[in-house]
Amino acid sequence: MLLGSSRTQTLRKELELASLQSLKYARDFARLYRETKQRRNELAATNRQLKKYAEDLRKNNATLKSVNRELQEAYYDTVYRLMRAVEYKDEFTGQHIVRMSRYSAVIAGKMGLPERDVLTILYAAPMHDVGKIGIPDHIISAPRKLTDEEFNVMKRHTLIGAEILADSKSHILTVAGQIALTHHERWNGTGYPCGLAGDAIPLPGRIVALADTFDTLISKRSYKEPVSVAKAVEVIKRERGVQFDPRVVDAFLESLDKIVKINGGLLQAA
Repeated sequence: MLLGSSRTQTLRKELELASLQSLKYARDFARLYRETKQRRNELAATNRQLKKYAEDLRKNNATLKSVNRELQEAYYDTVYRLMRAVEYKDEFTGQHIVRMSRYSAVIAGKMGLPERDVLTILYAAPMHDVGKIGIPDHIISAPRKLTDEEFNVMKRHTLIGAEILADSKSHILTVAGQIALTHHERWNGTGYPCGLAGDAIPLPGRIVALADTFDTLISKRSYKEPVSVAKAVEVIKRERGVQFDPRVVDAFLESLDKIVKINGGLLQAA
């Protein structure tokens, strides 16, 4: 009997220990469940907050893009309106600066320039002839070919434009100053005012030189009638490596359809 009683006591203790252990496991599991649930709730709250931040960021980016577009449009509009001052001296300047600046942007894009540089050229190109504001009216609007003396005076518009645009903190105006100074330089070094050649001519100046020439060729002036796009293209091809950077000419020719469309499809390439 004593042996049976001892065995019973041992079993009872083992059951008590097992019960205590089970209770401990249950408590640990309950604690772990509560902690996991709390962490899950915290993660859900964090996730909701991150989603809110992401949505706020998206809205802010959209607002910034909209504001940036408005600023760019306002900048271009301001430049265009300022250039109207030159138009009072040269009746052909107004739409010319719009067209040639867009040609320039198309060419720059075809050459693989980054979007920022393409936009810079788009906004800077209209100021290429700002120096004409310092040239006498009788030379600007002469209904004939200029004399050598008059042409020497006309050449000064590059220097005047560069001076007007000098020392600006604006990157666009700095590039505009380069263009104003160098858009009459020639690839073979026979241009003016500095006689620069090849890559020594800043690329924006090389691009605008071609765009400016092309639009002048196909447009009516007081001293000339317009030529066809086909004829203008012949001139551009002939001047490849002479007046114009060959790479700029190639990009122009590859973009001719887009360039013609800038004129509203009114001009024909044949």
